[in-house]
Amino acid sequence: MANGIKLSARDLEQIRTDQGESLLELSRKKPVLMVFLRHLGCTFCREALRDLSAYQKDSRGEKSEIVLVHMERAEIAESVFTNYGLAGCKHITDQQQVLYQKFGLSRGSFSQLFGFRTMVRGFQSGFSWDQLGGHQFGDAFQMPGIFVIYQGRIVSQYIHKKISDRPDYHNLIECCLS
Repeated sequence: MANGIKLSARDLEQIRTDQGESLLELSRKKPVLMVFLRHLGCTFCREALRDLSAYQKDSRGEKSEIVLVHMERAEIAESVFTNYGLAGCKHITDQQQVLYQKFGLSRGSFSQLFGFRTMVRGFQSGFSWDQLGGHQFGDAFQMPGIFVIYQGRIVSQYIHKKISDRPDYHNLIECCLS
């Protein structure tokens, strides 16, 4: 189990995607790449969606199941996912951030959200001024994270130190594909 997060098979059975499947049953078929997103208007969230779309098209992407966790209404999230080539991707709406907390994902500090490196990366990854003052999709202070669940347990994880971190999805899932 990864870093002290204790989720039983029963817990995983109770967590359901938009399509009604439990994380437990999905993880018994193939590794689940469970990606907790920041708010959907975030530059780094959009970058993650682009990366996940590319990952899904890769041959290794077919060997795992992506499940996106977000804080927005399902129809809004689905529209955003479709724009990034992730139409039909399994997802979980968590507007109250219960799962974020259960998986140990906290709200970010000032330096995690607005530090110098984060700002530089924001401009590199495609920051746009129209994000400022626009619709807020969820909690802008929520930190993201990624968990690989396989055979009913968390086998790998990536907890962002800064919102600008860019994880390697292939390396995260590699533990299950070897």
